[in-house]
This record gives sequence, structure tokens and C-alpha cells, in this order.
Amino acid sequence: MDIKEFDEIFSNYLNDINIKLNEEQIEKFYTYMNLLIEWNEKINLTAIIKPEEIILKHFVDCLTIVNYIEDNSKLIDMGTGAGFPGVPIKIYRNDLKIVLADSLNKRLNFLNEVIDNLKLDNIETIHARAEELGKNKKYREQFDIATSRAVANLATLSEYLLPLVKVGGKCICMKGAEIEEEIGMAKKAIITLGGKVMNKDVFNLPQSDLGRSIVVIKKVKNTPGKFPRKPGIPAKEPIL
Repeated sequence: MDIKEFDEIFSNYLNDINIKLNEEQIEKFYTYMNLLIEWNEKINLTAIIKPEEIILKHFVDCLTIVNYIEDNSKLIDMGTGAGFPGVPIKIYRNDLKIVLADSLNKRLNFLNEVIDNLKLDNIETIHARAEELGKNKKYREQFDIATSRAVANLATLSEYLLPLVKVGGKCICMKGAEIEEEIGMAKKAIITLGGKVMNKDVFNLPQSDLGRSIVVIKKVKNTPGKFPRKPGIPAKEPIL
């Protein structure tokens, strides 16, 4: 796919969510897509490899949360994988300071090349598990926003994200369309960890039947010191 076709397809979708990109941003997304396809032949980054699907299911999907993010926020993308949603958000919102965290070094090697190629600033990668970062004074309750896409059920995800967010900040959880039951199951975890569900938005990606939801959890009080628990425990034994 050449950049002209890429721009036409991408911009067509973005019109539906009231986002416009300038020429430089389009070029960065195009480079990002090509790096993703190239690296995916060497390491498993994504099952989505067709350019048209990368545009909608990765890039457009990630940009659906930008209106929930205040200017000049400090954001952590936990379990970022191939950089979703952190890198697309950074390309669009250069005012943000972003940390991309993942437990696999090979993914971070890819992301460091993306950051270098796209000449992104105020963005860094960290090799760590969420449970470790949440106990680290350098990161605990230091972020305005913590976000994650398709990482864990909401109860487990709350234990990953809420310890990283300062009081008054929020978690932006990117989930599938069927979210009501999951929110109900996660209610105890969210309250225990100092959070409160503020709103949820259920929608389809533009020009598709791909259902998505965004759950916003506000941090209303400090997370108790015993959380997060040891690595692996939040996933095996969610707070229910």
C-alpha cells in the first residue's frame, strides 16, 4: 500500500470520529505500519497484518480514547505489546508524556526502533510487569492516566493499573463490547484499590460491526500498600 492510499483509507475512518491528521502525522503512522509488518515476520507482534486491518483495528481503535485524555498528561500504557494504544496516541498528541511498559524485551526492541524512526520525544519504554511497577516508588501513583488494551479482565486490570495512578487521575480501559457483566464482577476490586467507575462508552469502530467499549475509572483514594500483589496473583486470584 502506498502512502496516498493509506492516507485516503485512514482519513476516511478518522472523519467518523472527528479526528484530523496533518501530513507529518500521516507519514509517521505509515512508517509505523510498515515497521510493524516488517518486524512481525521476525517476532510475533500482532495477528493483524493486512494494511487495511492495521489502520482500523489498531490505529483508529487506539485513537478512540484521545478525548478522555487531558492536555499535558503523564500516561502509562501497561502491557503495550506492539505499542497500542501508546504510540498512536503519542503521534496524535505530542503534548503527552508517555511510558510504554511491557514484560517482553523483544517487543521493547521493536518499540525503541519505532520511537527512533518516528523521532518521538517524551516517550520511553520500560521492561517490567505491572505488579513490579506498582510497588516501585518511582512509578507508584505517579501517573495522571494509566491505560491498557486487551490485557486482562477488568478486576485483574484494575490491580495492574490503579496502583500506578495518582489520586484524581484515571484508568482508561479498552475492552470489547460485552462489558456490563465484567464491570459488575470487578466492582469490589475497583473500590478496594481506590477507584470508582465514572463512565463507559460502548460503540462500533467506524464503518464496521466491531464492537468496543471504553471504561473510565477515576482514582478517588490511595491504593492500599499491599496492592498490587506478587506477580501472577492478580491474574490467578482476582479481587472478587
